[in-house]
Amino acid sequence: MSDTPVPPRRPRLLLHVGLFLATILTTTAAGSLYVHGQLGGGSGWEAILPIKDGLSYSLPLMLILLSHELGHYLVARLHGVDASLPYFIPLPPNFGLGTMGAVIGMRNVTADRKKLIDIGAAGPLAGLIVAVPVILYGLAHSKVGPLVGGGLQEGNSILYAILKYASKGAWLPDGHHDVFLHPTAWAGWAGLLVTMINLIPIGQLDGGHIATAYFGNGYNRFADRLHRFLPLGALAVFLWVLHLVRSEANGHLDEALVSIALFAALPWLVWYFLIRIVRRASGDVNHPSVDEAPLPQSRRALFWLMVAVFVLVFMPVPFRVTFAGGAAPPPPPAAVTAIATPR
Repeated sequence: MSDTPVPPRRPRLLLHVGLFLATILTTTAAGSLYVHGQLGGGSGWEAILPIKDGLSYSLPLMLILLSHELGHYLVARLHGVDASLPYFIPLPPNFGLGTMGAVIGMRNVTADRKKLIDIGAAGPLAGLIVAVPVILYGLAHSKVGPLVGGGLQEGNSILYAILKYASKGAWLPDGHHDVFLHPTAWAGWAGLLVTMINLIPIGQLDGGHIATAYFGNGYNRFADRLHRFLPLGALAVFLWVLHLVRSEANGHLDEALVSIALFAALPWLVWYFLIRIVRRASGDVNHPSVDEAPLPQSRRALFWLMVAVFVLVFMPVPFRVTFAGGAAPPPPPAAVTAIATPR
């Protein structure tokens, strides 16, 4: 693919602003449901009132998402690559985050490997720079308490575990206790999840751009195999969570525990199908071709930095319902199952 200059697109300001405001509304409503313990409970709209209670969740989350997208946008424009302003995607608030994230549009994904890795890395790094202090602030306002059966437990990653240890002085959860997240901490954790999803090295996710820029066009074949592996990842998560909840239930196994394990594995299947849909929409191409010019040493170092970031934020189990010795109800309706990927 060549980097033939194209006239900059005319911004669709009303659409961008409308989606942004709608997403503020849905994320604030989701935050209010979280504050009042109604998230995922299928409650009516009256349960979100007063909606302003959700601002401590929605404002930091929107800041993280906006930073992520502007990282892509500004670096793309700096490199002369035509990119749109972010399109935010609102979701009904009882779907967990209240949003599927945001995307930017590029008419042509650049074939210049140096530009491609810069654009791909800029979003996750910008979002992470905001997400970490947001989490630390939120954790400072979060309490540690006994695990509660039937509660929705957010996924752990190396970075998240370290931040919890720095704030609370313990590795949590420890089998008996966990931190109960302030809405701002929940928003920061969602920022880590967004970063992880986008760094999966497949297709036109940020990780796909970064890996293709580093390895060249030959990476497409490996990315195809990795994509086909995602359902096996879902199976591994199912078996692991089933083992965990069965241990929590003292060896007991029933349909409720199986449904908890299925719920935990669901995100990997959703991401598999979303990546497949994006590929079909792109003419059944995993990633557009790039040139053969070698990357400079500085961009090779950037690649390994992004590998380290992915390892630090990787969550094998993004969320699950705990049993914790209590009567675990069936898992709540779909919570955080997908985040839209910036391009």
